[in-house]
Amino acid sequence: MVDFSLWDIVRNLLLAARWTVGLSLVAFIGGGVVGMLLLMLRLGKLPGVGPVVAAYVQVFQGIPLLVQLFLAYYGLGLFGINTSPWVAAGLGLTLYASAFLTEIWRGCVEAIPRGQWEASESLALNFYEQLRYVILPQAIKIAVPPTVGFLVQVIKGTALASVIGFMELTKVGKTIANATFSPFLVFSCVAILYFVLCYPISLYAKHLERRIHVHR
Repeated sequence: MVDFSLWDIVRNLLLAARWTVGLSLVAFIGGGVVGMLLLMLRLGKLPGVGPVVAAYVQVFQGIPLLVQLFLAYYGLGLFGINTSPWVAAGLGLTLYASAFLTEIWRGCVEAIPRGQWEASESLALNFYEQLRYVILPQAIKIAVPPTVGFLVQVIKGTALASVIGFMELTKVGKTIANATFSPFLVFSCVAILYFVLCYPISLYAKHLERRIHVHR
């Protein structure tokens, strides 16, 4: 048994929280970039592309994130790629986030009344000009609250990266608990830190949702 004071536990968990935040940002930003690309492809009129993107979304939404992380960690090695926990966790969470963000944003675009498409078409705008100047500016207002809210799910999802050895908040908490034989104390601190990370984001998402509701 290692003698850890409460401050030692909290200090080490705070250091680990940096990696949780970093992985969350990588997954959210990477997933956003991939998700926007997939959204453009799905909304476009290229034959056969829409069903492929829809299948991608269904696959990554239907497979548990834990399984996706295992596949990323062990599957990359088959192609000679470095299978460090950081690379595997970043890739797995990015693909997971991209599927959900694509679907969230598609729903927001489809919430725009059909008359907006028809009005922009009457101005001789092509499809991508319609999206850029008319549809997306309106859809963004609808998309902000659920997108910010999804960030909370990404942060909590990073806890699963502990199973492939990524030293984020949960993994470090487990290591400290094993060393101190104080799992209740350690994981209470872990829970508080997750709450501190997620609760302000949840409040901000609700605030944005109320503001958009008032404006609409």
